[in-house]
Amino acid sequence: MAWSTRELAGLAGTTVNTIRHYERVGLMIEPERKHNGYKQYGVQELVCLLRILRLVALGVPLAKITDLGADGQDTRMLLQEQNVDLARRIRRLQRARADVTAILRHDAPPDSPTGFVPVASLLSESDRSLLHISNQLYDDAAMVDLRQMMESDANGGVVGKEIDALPADADEVTRKRLAAGLAPILVQHMVDYPWLTNPAAHLSKSERATKATFVEALAALYNPAQLDVLARAGQLAQAQFAHEQLNGDDWMSDEVDHSAGMRQA
Repeated sequence: MAWSTRELAGLAGTTVNTIRHYERVGLMIEPERKHNGYKQYGVQELVCLLRILRLVALGVPLAKITDLGADGQDTRMLLQEQNVDLARRIRRLQRARADVTAILRHDAPPDSPTGFVPVASLLSESDRSLLHISNQLYDDAAMVDLRQMMESDANGGVVGKEIDALPADADEVTRKRLAAGLAPILVQHMVDYPWLTNPAAHLSKSERATKATFVEALAALYNPAQLDVLARAGQLAQAQFAHEQLNGDDWMSDEVDHSAGMRQA
């Protein structure tokens, strides 16, 4: 018995276009046309088509379907590779589902940076953008620490929120006040996470590329007043941290208390 292309497609549960595509890429041999101009397919073509569709259903890319023999060694190796790839994709989908579930549970922005969903709704758009970039520049261990820092900062104080809302033309008094309020928080981070003073070991890109990327990102994401406050706070924090290193823990305890008070304000 012989079938037309449409009849073959119906038997196999596929489409005429699919059969034509398999013929174009060489997975099926196109039969000769009969005197009426129609192609006629037999049992061999039907079995060939069903085998292709079975491998496609298993997720095997068309480009890798080279041996359709049920017991062919090439097919077995192909399926072993596919098994590994499917396991990898399943893990990726499981992570994606966990992230979607967390985003819905926390009512977080859909573009929340990986790992920061619980606090994403408390962060400014600029901070979230910078975290996306940081994910490409730091290793996993550093990002875990950054998450802990963000959770600590987001759950306390109004300094961060004031900086987020700071207009570009903010006055000098406001800038100095916010820098002074942010500095102790930065100092505490340097105490809790010593690698911040020398992050080279936690970079996934070169130091030069990381620095250049951050300079560009900060300039694009924050206004001049915010950048000024961040720069002043960084300088104050470095000076305070160096002072603490020279004078022991008593000074740091005072600063920690002050920082905690700021976060509770």
